[in-house]
Amino acid sequence: MKSQNKLKTIMLDGLWSNNPVTQQVLGICSTLAVTNLVLNTIVMCIGLVFTIAFSSMTVSLLRNIIPRTIRIMIEVLIIAFYVMIIDVVLRAYWPDMSRNLGPYVGLIITNCIVMGRTEACGISNPPLTAFVDGVFNALGYSAVLLIIATLRETLGMGTFLGIAVPYFSSPLWDKWIIMVMPPGAFFALAVITWIFRSVKLAQQSATESKK
Repeated sequence: MKSQNKLKTIMLDGLWSNNPVTQQVLGICSTLAVTNLVLNTIVMCIGLVFTIAFSSMTVSLLRNIIPRTIRIMIEVLIIAFYVMIIDVVLRAYWPDMSRNLGPYVGLIITNCIVMGRTEACGISNPPLTAFVDGVFNALGYSAVLLIIATLRETLGMGTFLGIAVPYFSSPLWDKWIIMVMPPGAFFALAVITWIFRSVKLAQQSATESKK
């Protein structure tokens, strides 16, 4: 029962309470770089979920034999192994997407969310806990990215997954080109973070008032 409660807490932390983007403000490079198109964002998010989950679990499996003095180097090597799998698969089976994402797949290796979860959870918890922590932190991160990508593509290009969206693709809507440019990513991220934090503060206030 205690382990189930711990896993539930880990899930809620990753998805909401301690969301990597809105609460910890981590992984902003990917958040700003790949969210101009929803499809690119989905692929990046899948890669990130795979990398964080399996990297954290692998570090957990090896935690008792990894020398503490070189643990960061070992963690980077493990992360790089899983990122290389993603990169090779994309190059082999989806070269267009590989070109679209460019260097950002490789930058997963240095993404502070991946390093943070392997160091904070993987190195000190059993494999299942580390795996669940990795999955749900990546899903929390992915949820924010997909919201931002949906706003940017819809408002800036009038499409969703490349399909025209009624009204936003019509002459009645003057496309917000700034949304598909770097400043648009900053604006969208700021608004989403503000909304998430405002809702969380409201929840905390309601909880405290009940006490």
